Amino acid sequence: MLLPIRKTIKYDEIGLVFRNGRFVKQVGEGKHWFFDFQNALRVEVLNLRTPWIRSADLDQLSQSASLADKAVFVDLKDNERAIVWVDGRLESVLGPGLYGLWNQLRRVQIDRFDANELRVTRKDIVTVLKNPSAAQFFDVTEIAEGKVGVLFVDGVYQETLAAGKHVFWKDVTKVKIQLVEKREQVMDVSGQDIMTQDKVTLRLNAVLAYRVVDERKYVETSQDASQSLYRETQLALRSEVGTRNLDTMLSGKEDLARNAKQCVASVADSFGVEVVSLGVRDVILPGDMKTLLNQVIEAQKASEANVIKRREETAAMRSQLNTAKLMESNPVLMKLRELEVLETVSKTSNLQVVLGDRSLSESLAKLI
Repeated sequence: MLLPIRKTIKYDEIGLVFRNGRFVKQVGEGKHWFFDFQNALRVEVLNLRTPWIRSADLDQLSQSASLADKAVFVDLKDNERAIVWVDGRLESVLGPGLYGLWNQLRRVQIDRFDANELRVTRKDIVTVLKNPSAAQFFDVTEIAEGKVGVLFVDGVYQETLAAGKHVFWKDVTKVKIQLVEKREQVMDVSGQDIMTQDKVTLRLNAVLAYRVVDERKYVETSQDASQSLYRETQLALRSEVGTRNLDTMLSGKEDLARNAKQCVASVADSFGVEVVSLGVRDVILPGDMKTLLNQVIEAQKASEANVIKRREETAAMRSQLNTAKLMESNPVLMKLRELEVLETVSKTSNLQVVLGDRSLSESLAKLI
């Protein structure tokens, strides 16, 4: 006995009729009867409020002209991606494949992209990245302030990226971003044992300040440019110390640092680096050498003190001689000098002096 198939379609539903697996028509709201004489009829009822078309026969539906006013279909190739908006809100990010969405009761918008254009520069990218599906399709790199990113695609340099958020399509090609610090950096060149020209072994600590001026050269020239710069600084200091004896080096550390900076700067330029300054921070001598050096300095200072003392004594005697000669040739000046002496003596003792025509020296001689 043949029984008809009854389907009730609500106002927000649609009926899809298939015969022998082939889509034949769609039916709208109402009660519908279907007669299946050969058990070849199949009717799918789908909700139009749910935007996604969930059907195993999506490929057939996408080719039907009868659904053109009720659905939108998008067939994404391997190099294509899409962003789906439903009623003005982000619904999902799509990868390669065939998709269908009902747009009769919902407002559907699909933005399609060629993923070979790796960078994504939408104004609403922050909103897109918040969607749970975004992590599957986007690579996000945050470049902090004071840094830049050197972008390589398949190992080939593309451009230098400024600070900020940069978004790329994932799994399209090999993308690598190397971060480079643009602000001035300080490197401590730790102590190394160096022998001076006069065979004194010492340990030298230095400080190197530098900044990166060519980001591409900095990352392409050396696997670790900072380590290369550290090595070149050590070699330059060793070379400069080896041409000086201990005394020359200790008294001319600024000259040593200046020459070493010039050597390092010429090499650093090939790394894309500018050397700002190089200074010698510490010179550490062996214990016995420090004792000996202290003794030498002590002897030098004692000798200098003796020379100064003798120089002052000579100057004082020369001054006294000049004064005596001046008084010998000027009796009035001699009398004034005698009065000054008398004034000084009278302040410290009870002395009364009565002078006649003789000079003070003659009167004092008489008293004695």
